[in-house]
Amino acid sequence: MRPEEIIIAPIITEKSNDGLNEGKYTFEVNPKATKIDIKNAVEKLFEVKVLKVNTMNVSGKQKRMGRYVGKTSDWKKAIVTIDTNPEQKTYLAKGGKQSKISKKYKDSIDEFMGA
Repeated sequence: MRPEEIIIAPIITEKSNDGLNEGKYTFEVNPKATKIDIKNAVEKLFEVKVLKVNTMNVSGKQKRMGRYVGKTSDWKKAIVTIDTNPEQKTYLAKGGKQSKISKKYKDSIDEFMGA
């Protein structure tokens, strides 16, 4: 699946807005997507470093139109925690030399709130 097919829409509620300060973003995702698929899609679309992905299946509610009873469709929700303080990583290369890896990651998702 392409990243555009995995991430369907952001979920903007009071509870999800409280998590923005901690780097937690909530998305509606494809029900067939795995946590690894969601992580790769968010990293590719928004250029951020994902630390953790929590998913949950949300069951549909019963709705009523007059005497007819129906049900809304089930969907999947993902809460993605991003790295709000990306730093350079150092490791020892051959010969004991220190090498640095510095990828350009953002510390927030600007497109989340429609900015």
